[in-house]
Amino acid sequence: MISRSSKQKAKTVGEYIAMYPSNVQSILKKLRQTIKESAPGAQEVISYQIPTFKLNGNLVHFGAFEDHIGFFPTSSGKEAFKKELSKYKGGKGTVQFPLDRPIPYDLVSKIVKYRVKENLAKEKSPK
Repeated sequence: MISRSSKQKAKTVGEYIAMYPSNVQSILKKLRQTIKESAPGAQEVISYQIPTFKLNGNLVHFGAFEDHIGFFPTSSGKEAFKKELSKYKGGKGTVQFPLDRPIPYDLVSKIVKYRVKENLAKEKSPK
């Protein structure tokens, strides 16, 4: 079970990660590193009170919840990997990775790289 004071608001991704128990911190740190390596040049910020990576707009978000790690690759990122993500709960643009199962970091990396290409293509398309 994750405990985080609802009054705490992180200003940086490091502060956000530090709010959680060490077992959850290790998952969040590895997820953060996976995203950084898959999206070099992306800016790391806190948006919607969770860690967010931006590259020509929102790229992906992630966060810790009661019994899962939420990963938010947008609806297009989720749709592109629908088959691989089918074993996880989630919404239109969200995925829930249960805390009691291994996080699929390789899949996260593929999704982030897909989102990087998608966002960079937006930059090149005529308005």
